[in-house]
Amino acid sequence: MRMTATAMLVAMAGVFLFSHQYLGIHPAWGYVHAFAEAAMVGGLADWFAVTALFRHPLGLPIPHTAIIPENKDRIADTMAQFLRDNFLTPAVVARRMQAMNLARAMGDFLVKPSDGAQSRIGAGAAELFAGALESLDPERLGGQVRSGLKRQLDKLEAAPLLGQMLSAAIADKRHLPLMDSIIRWAGLTLEDNEEMVRAMIHERANALLRWTGLDERLANSVLDGLYRLLAEVLVDPAHPLRGKIEEGLEKVAHDLVHDPEMRAKVERMKRELLDNPAVANWWQGVWERMRTGLIAMARDPDSTLDGWLGGTLAELGSALRDDPRLQTQVNRFARRTAVGIATRYGGQIVQLVSETVRRWDARTITDRLENAVGRDLQFIRINGTLVGGLVGVTIHAVVSVL
Repeated sequence: MRMTATAMLVAMAGVFLFSHQYLGIHPAWGYVHAFAEAAMVGGLADWFAVTALFRHPLGLPIPHTAIIPENKDRIADTMAQFLRDNFLTPAVVARRMQAMNLARAMGDFLVKPSDGAQSRIGAGAAELFAGALESLDPERLGGQVRSGLKRQLDKLEAAPLLGQMLSAAIADKRHLPLMDSIIRWAGLTLEDNEEMVRAMIHERANALLRWTGLDERLANSVLDGLYRLLAEVLVDPAHPLRGKIEEGLEKVAHDLVHDPEMRAKVERMKRELLDNPAVANWWQGVWERMRTGLIAMARDPDSTLDGWLGGTLAELGSALRDDPRLQTQVNRFARRTAVGIATRYGGQIVQLVSETVRRWDARTITDRLENAVGRDLQFIRINGTLVGGLVGVTIHAVVSVL
């Protein structure tokens, strides 16, 4: 736009010089000459005015030029004062937000976003989630989480909790499937270790039993008896051994709650487990696998994370749109938060704006303001050239008539 305005000024100068040669040929050339002459005057005057806002015209230190660079500190204070008076006063913030239903507007947008906005929101949230996980130090964060869990578990007395859980499980018969599984496991373990049991019996048998071969029969009898016992306990819910096991479990549950020695033993085992480096290494590996999996899921466009986030946002939007009580609470919270920020930090925000503008050098503030409004200012030069030319034609016409 600066080049366009300058080109018009140069064009008017060319028309002025060209029309001056033909003034005596025809009266129309006088109007052309007057238009060009007045257009040059108007264009030059507006060029001076526009240029004087940002710099010294032609580099000459003419008074009252380079207005913005010379007064940037006053501009900074004025901007800060304007911001303070019109935006950051608690009364103004409260009054402006009183008529705003932010919760309803947010709900409408989340339920019926513009084209592609829902997917962009979900993708953006997933990318933000992945970026946050990547920016965190895995070892440091894993250590912090582990330390937090350890502190909480240290405060928690495990023995009474375990005793109450075991008592509740026995009362509700939830321990029976576990007992059946243990019996089956014992049978499978015995089957896998038959040779070891036979070897133990052969080693403990005397020479006479080994010489007569009775040690082998004894081993077979022992194994058969153990298999038969496990089978009977498994198929008979009323087997006496089951009752003995339940009595033992009930005693353990009682001791976990009421026996100080048992509780101290459990606490000691808990602390040893928490202090074990193997547990720390296990947790670090679990955390790293979780973190890597979440990052991969967030970055995968075919994963369900994006859709899950989108669905969650839509449900939140429905609640905000349709629940007046929730809207009231959210709007009240937003209003109080904004008023609180204006009350506590309004002065600091205004001071930040003022100090930031003051720290800008003259060229920086000139370039930023000129880039913001310079295009419209160049239209002033163009309009000044055209209006000046029209005024020149009008004056020439009046003089010709008189």
